[in-house]
Order: sequence, then structure tokens, then C-alpha cells
Amino acid sequence: MPTYDSTRSHPISSNNLFRAGSRFSLPWILCTLVWTVAYSPGQTPVTTWHYNNARTSINLAEKILTPVNVSASTFGKLFTQPVDGFIVGQPLYLPGVNIPNKGLHNVIYVATMHDTVYAFDADSATAPVLWQTSLLTYSPAGATPVPVSVKGCGGTNAFTEVGVVSTPVIDRTTGSLYLVAETYENLKVAHRLHVLDVTTGLERAGSPVTITASYTSNGATYRFVDTRQMNRPGLLLANGHLYIAFGSPGCNGGDQGWVMSYLTSTLQQDGVFDDEPGGWFAAIWQKGAGISIGPGGAVFVATGEGTFTAGTNLAISVFKLTQSPGKLTLADWFSPYNWQFLSDNDWDLNNAVVILPTQTGAHPYEAVAVGKQGTIYLLDRNNLGHLCSTCTTTDTQIVQELAKAVRGTGTPVFWNHTLYFTGGSQVEAYTMNQGLLVTPPVISTFVAGGGHPILTANGTSNAILWNLGGGSVLWALDASTLKVLYTSQQAANGRDTVPPLAHFATAIEADGKVFIGTRNSLAVYGMLP
Repeated sequence: MPTYDSTRSHPISSNNLFRAGSRFSLPWILCTLVWTVAYSPGQTPVTTWHYNNARTSINLAEKILTPVNVSASTFGKLFTQPVDGFIVGQPLYLPGVNIPNKGLHNVIYVATMHDTVYAFDADSATAPVLWQTSLLTYSPAGATPVPVSVKGCGGTNAFTEVGVVSTPVIDRTTGSLYLVAETYENLKVAHRLHVLDVTTGLERAGSPVTITASYTSNGATYRFVDTRQMNRPGLLLANGHLYIAFGSPGCNGGDQGWVMSYLTSTLQQDGVFDDEPGGWFAAIWQKGAGISIGPGGAVFVATGEGTFTAGTNLAISVFKLTQSPGKLTLADWFSPYNWQFLSDNDWDLNNAVVILPTQTGAHPYEAVAVGKQGTIYLLDRNNLGHLCSTCTTTDTQIVQELAKAVRGTGTPVFWNHTLYFTGGSQVEAYTMNQGLLVTPPVISTFVAGGGHPILTANGTSNAILWNLGGGSVLWALDASTLKVLYTSQQAANGRDTVPPLAHFATAIEADGKVFIGTRNSLAVYGMLP
């Protein structure tokens, strides 16, 4: 994909600036200055949910925003761009994209519940949309987004229609944007996998692909039912495969948790797994967080309440899948000893499984899961632990368990040997030593809200913890002290008010700007002029 080369320079001296016939004539200088102001090449692509497939939620290449310069006097809302529906998935970002007939741009991509995909200039309030694609163009005549009256659960998530729900993913090597859209066609719901060119918004050859699936267990075959399923978790792209997970539309009604893999080379389905064959409700939703993959290529997923049968029906569980030609295989799993109690009380494991970098200690390969109850499960990725049927107070077969340790949950952030958990009333920061969480944690006094946080830093310095809290509020904390740097409520006259958000919306940051998808717009925050 063509990108701007920021290493190129043009030597300019006082002797040749305005020489007759020189390439450095006054008109050229003026045009160059205007172009430089309009376009400054970015450095940090954001191609997947929360930066990486381990879902650690960190951007370590941020050189503009620091704890010193992020405050209500220097940082705030720069502009918004209108869209035609709810943005539920996280925006994605590519620096230096060559858009045909429009030149180089840092581009922000968003998809809406009205089945529309937009590419905006990430730096300009006045630049028109770079391209806009209605996915309905690639559906049968008369197709619409799915009315919430057909899909159900509108009272749970406030959706009015269902189109693109999950966070898409970008393959930079091919310049392809992968996403899943729901449509309503001839009184039936359909799911399709779309692949768009990031420079034009046009559909790639062989795309879209209608998603169908069946799964056989113990001699019985179970079929994927579009009306009962929703692709809520962010998409995962790895090792030549695209992984898509499904669960409930937002309330229980015949849904099961499904994971499917597709070959990126052919868009052919290359494996299917049903986490609850014959059962109900064990949705994979993760509050929209992306499913994860470890260094060895195994996929990790967390599930909600429902039917549990050890090794078959995996409600309230973390499970691990391995890919082989044409097949996804259950390789390992963990379920808390009190799964029935958690299921009865709707206390799902409802966040991404965070894949930790190699740790010192007895368990170098670890993962972290957390659910609505606030219990932290530290797991060995090579031995998740299954179910301890004799445990009564804690799961003794896993690396570490901290019961009800955090208040409310988002997917934790891992940075600088520390796990950050955001909850409804505070932020808890647990350091790690020898592969174990050190207690007690450092606790903030700030009311945070329970979204999925992100962290930006320049390596191991200038770290800021960002989140969208309750009531549509963007906040930033100094990650080293947990002191408040900024909230979108601080500026006078509602200058930085975040527009109303979709259910479980999440922000992303790159190259000095924070991007937020809302119910009616893309909102961009950064350093004030």
C-alpha cells in the first residue's frame, strides 16, 4: 500500500528560493506550506481492537500526548464528522494512505449500524469524507439493516437497527479492511463477511461471503441461526486466517457461542466451533472486545452464562482453540468452581482474555480473565486448569485467583509490569512479580466507569490511562500516579462534551489524537490550537 515517505527532504537555501524558473518559486513555497499544514505524516497504525492481538491495550509509540500537556487548558475536542448510524465498534487508523485523486491522508475508518463504512481525514474538520461505502450495495435488492424489532433486545442495548457491530480489522500488507455486516433480506437475517480496499472502499474480488455454519457433536448437527446471533467481539486476523466470534443479540433467546475461521487467501471457511452444542446462552460477546491469540497461534475466548457440561458446553469459561486445515479444535479450557452461581446471577466472563508477555517464575506463559463479579483469574496458557469439582472457596488449580478484587470490569490493560482494571467506582493497579499479582493494589479515588481502557506511552515513560466512563465521559489518568489529568466534563460551556455513545463504545488513540465513535458521529480529541 503506498504511503508517505517522511524521510525525504528538499534542501532550501536563501540563494535559490525565488530564482526565476526555480522549483522553489514563491507559488511553490506557498503550496508546500499549505500542504504541510494540511497533512503531517502519522506514525502509528491501529489495525485491530486495542492495538494488538494479545489485547494488552497499549500504544507504546505515543510522542505527542504526555501527562504534562494533557489538561483541559491544552487538550480537548477538535471536531466531529457526522455518520448515518451508531458506531459500536472501535475506529481504526492508518497513517499516510494514498487515496486515489485525493492524495496522502492519515485516515480514520469507522463502520455503522446502518451498514455504512466511512474513511475520514483524521486531521481535518473541513475535509470531506475520503470515501463512503454502503454495504447494502453488495446485498440483494431491497436489503436493509436488520430492524431491532426483528433482531430483538433493543431494550437491552438501545440499538434501533443492526448492521456492522464489531470492530473490523485491517491487513496492511494487502490494504484490506475486513468486517462483518448484518442485513435484512426477503424477511430473513443474513451475515456477510466483507473485504474492502482501504484506499477506495471498493469490495475486493471474491467478497462478500455469506456466513453459514454447522457443527456436529456427539452425533447431532447444530446450525448457525442468523436471527439469534450477533458478531459483537472484535475480529482477529492472524496467520492467514480471519477469526469471527458470535453470541447473543443482547438478550438471551436461543443463542450459542460460535467461532469461525476464514482463509484470507480465498475467503473460504476453514473451521467452526460451537461452544454450547444443544445448550443455550453461552454467548461470546466480551463487551465488544476482540478475541485473542497467543504466540503459538492458539485462540483464546471468554463466554457468558448458560449451559455447562465439562469439556462440551462451556458457559462461564475461558477456552482455547487450535487451528488445523479445515478445523478448529478445543485444546483446553477453564471454568470457575462456582460457575453455576455466576451463571444464575448473570455474572459473565465478559472481557477479552489478555495474553501476557513472558513472565518470570513458575508459569512464564500466562493469560488474565475477569468477569462481572470482579474476580481476577490468572491462568497458565499451557494448562488452563479445567474445572475443580472439589473446590469450595477458590480455584486452586490455576496460577492465582483474586475473588471480587475489582469493582466492575473492563478488559484490563498491561503495561510496565502492571495490570490496570477499571471499574464503576475506581481504578485498581496491580503490579506483577514472578508472574503473580502483588496485593494490595494501588487504588485511584476517581470514579472511572466500566469501559475498556487503553494506555498510551512513549515506551516506559509518559503513560496515560484513557477510558470512556459512565455518562459518555472521556477521562485520562497519569498511569504512574492514577491522578486525574483530564475529563471531558472539565472545560467550560460543554466544549468537550462527548456525543451520546453506543452500548460499550471504546476509544482509541494514535499520533496525538483520540478517536471516539458515537451514535451519530466520529469525535476527534487532541491538542488545542
